[in-house]
Amino acid sequence: MTSSAAAPKRLRRPTWAGRNYTLLTAASVVTSLGSQGALIAAAFAVLDAGGDGGDVGLVAAARTLPLVLFLLIGGAVADRLPRHRVMVAANTLNCLSQGAFAVLVLAGEPQLWQMMLLTALGGTGQAFFGPAAEGMLMSSVSGEQVARAFALFRLATQGAGLGGAAVGGAMVAAIGPGWVLAVDAAAFAVAGSLRAFLDVSHIPPREPGEGLLADLRDGWREVVGRPWLWSIVAQFSVVVAVVGAAESVYGPLVARDSLGGAGPWGLALGAFGAGNVGGAILMMRWKPRRMLLAGTLCVFPLAMPSAALAVPLSVVGLCAVMFVSGVALEVFGVSWMTALHQEIPEDRLSRVSAYDWFGSVSMVPLATALAGPAEEAFGRTASLWGCTVLVIVVTAAVLCVSDVRNMTRRTKEVVQGAPAMGEPAGSKGPADAP
Repeated sequence: MTSSAAAPKRLRRPTWAGRNYTLLTAASVVTSLGSQGALIAAAFAVLDAGGDGGDVGLVAAARTLPLVLFLLIGGAVADRLPRHRVMVAANTLNCLSQGAFAVLVLAGEPQLWQMMLLTALGGTGQAFFGPAAEGMLMSSVSGEQVARAFALFRLATQGAGLGGAAVGGAMVAAIGPGWVLAVDAAAFAVAGSLRAFLDVSHIPPREPGEGLLADLRDGWREVVGRPWLWSIVAQFSVVVAVVGAAESVYGPLVARDSLGGAGPWGLALGAFGAGNVGGAILMMRWKPRRMLLAGTLCVFPLAMPSAALAVPLSVVGLCAVMFVSGVALEVFGVSWMTALHQEIPEDRLSRVSAYDWFGSVSMVPLATALAGPAEEAFGRTASLWGCTVLVIVVTAAVLCVSDVRNMTRRTKEVVQGAPAMGEPAGSKGPADAP
């Protein structure tokens, strides 16, 4: 009797790992397996078609431009409609666009405008998917273990990305980028099917609002009323832009000219993914009391990959740098998600996430489009060193914001989320011990 009664208890999932959390994690693992290899495949599809660094930058910009145009609308839509339906529709669009990209590459010589168009459709899907997915994930967990839940989610996702980058880079080198793009399209189809089974019955029905513009204004007030929030969003508008330009444009070029091609570059991205896994494992156990301070300090290492490409380091050295920066980014990511979950009301999560995403991608199209001309004007090495300096400067500036330095983790979950705008962040209740 004792042993049989104890068995179900041992097999029971943690309270924070419910059905929605499990489905979201599984779907994210599937898409990460495909998307990391697809990032490498897209860059080398352009190069194999006779393109140069400027063309790679244009294709990358074509993906991020729709994010800038549609992210805020996507966030408002995700706070109005059932989030899982928005996610499934976005996955469908990503599947179709990536599948068409694969067919185009496999059929012959794709034109630059065709690759840009299909990549832009994928970016449009991501603009609606991202805010809905983040809001759905944050509403799927509760209690004092939310940081552990976010860390485990990111551990699973980044672990899949690690495998996807390594295998994707090898596949690009062995059989070409077209098949890697086809695998990514299939991954979107599987993930969308999983997300169709998400349950949103626990989320209170949305009251009729005053319209889309009013929803966007509400989201904007949530952001600008919190100095820690808008300052980090502004910081990452620069960090993501310059890091993205360095890794999506200069990285493949350095790999081609100095490291041996797609395989070594895939290995370096895989090392970054391994760092993400290591960082997520760390955050499963570590709960920094001043979570945003710890997270922001870990943004400084994101300057290292650009410096490593500028030298350039050997493949081994580059992989080591990418690993460290991956660990650091994961510490920031879990700390940031925990802060948003703690401070932002559930019914505004997607809108706030949309402004967060908007800040992160708003400068990426410009940065990636200008990466090629900057290389011609200043040289690749000087451009990469410029990326390094920008990351360091804007991160140091964010540390001047008192809420970033002083926000503390709460021991008890506060219903309805956040302190009133203008109230010091983290002022309700004591913080967890480290």
